[in-house]
Amino acid sequence: MTRDILIIYYSRNGATEQLANEVARGVARIDGMGARVRTVPRVSPTTAATDPEVPTSGAPYVDPDDLEDCAGLILGSPTRFGNMAAPLKYFIDTLSGQWLSGTLAGKPGAVFTSTGSLHGGQETTLMSMMLPLIHHGMLITGLTYTADDLLAETDSGGTPYGASHVAGMLGDKPLTEIEKKLARNLGARVADVARRLSRQA
Repeated sequence: MTRDILIIYYSRNGATEQLANEVARGVARIDGMGARVRTVPRVSPTTAATDPEVPTSGAPYVDPDDLEDCAGLILGSPTRFGNMAAPLKYFIDTLSGQWLSGTLAGKPGAVFTSTGSLHGGQETTLMSMMLPLIHHGMLITGLTYTADDLLAETDSGGTPYGASHVAGMLGDKPLTEIEKKLARNLGARVADVARRLSRQA
């Protein structure tokens, strides 16, 4: 039976979505593990504004029920002034029921982001996404300087806190090969931890 790692992201210009797909490829490397990729709708300052129930492209919208049977959770967001984007935060703020019931407690969690510049707040954005995962009792999984070649190869995106991408001020820089590799490594690490935990249960 395949166990799913849930990957939830928000992407405005497509870079974070591309990272999410690379993370999903990494999850698929681990035997018995699969990736369930979901996005979140935009939020609007106009309360009457609504998005369609099904996105016109990309992954389906996440439903809180997706969290019930996932073996792990990976969040992704573009950087907004050193913080996660409002649509992802809005979704997280609806999860009081899952917090009270311990739905995510003891499961591995991880994060990834895309920024406009190398100094655009990657690490603080990653930390901002970790905080609710810690409150849910998740086991935070990052990248390592040794196994993931952070020290030797990285000159664009990539941190020990999670995978990242430098998209450029116009958002037009493609993912580098090392950014793709680190995203896949992150997915594989979370999936491997989830598989090991399931064997101990």
